[in-house]
Amino acid sequence: MGVKRAFFVRYEERVEIPDNVAVEIQGKKVIVKGPKGVVEKDFNHARKIMIYIDQGSNEVVVKSYLGRSFEKALVGTIAAHIRNMFIGVTRGYRYYLKIIYKHFPISVSVEGDRVIVSRLLGGRDVRYAKIIGNAKVQIKDKDIIVEGIDLDAVSQTAANIERAAKISGFDRRVVIDGIYIYKKEIIGE
Repeated sequence: MGVKRAFFVRYEERVEIPDNVAVEIQGKKVIVKGPKGVVEKDFNHARKIMIYIDQGSNEVVVKSYLGRSFEKALVGTIAAHIRNMFIGVTRGYRYYLKIIYKHFPISVSVEGDRVIVSRLLGGRDVRYAKIIGNAKVQIKDKDIIVEGIDLDAVSQTAANIERAAKISGFDRRVVIDGIYIYKKEIIGE
């Protein structure tokens, strides 16, 4: 006869819920409501992870019962996503991009759910960058400002804009034309 082992918690992370934030957990879907809006994330891909609210300490608990390093990393990643959601609904995120050119001015405009980049290196081709989620894009002179409450949407929108203006086939040290992320911040810090 084999020895029976107790099924115990191996990895656990706790994220304290701020005072002005409401959290709702439906299975593995986490909904965070705050003064700036609502952010939802679905963690169904994490099959062996438990997410629940500890009412006694007012914390979101992320647990794994298995002892592999993969589950440990997943617990930390999900806890970090939840922390980012709390920051987003209370303060928000902002990314700054700079439009850089030497000879031919780059034309950038926002139309609906995409950013249009044209006249890159004086060319006629038009490039598009998708705006993800509820991220807001503003163009001020040679700066592009991307704001929102969902860090994933804001950062992916900024990356899409940067990638749309990427030039290939030239030495990056010589031809510096393009759009580049130069600053990231939490609003209100």
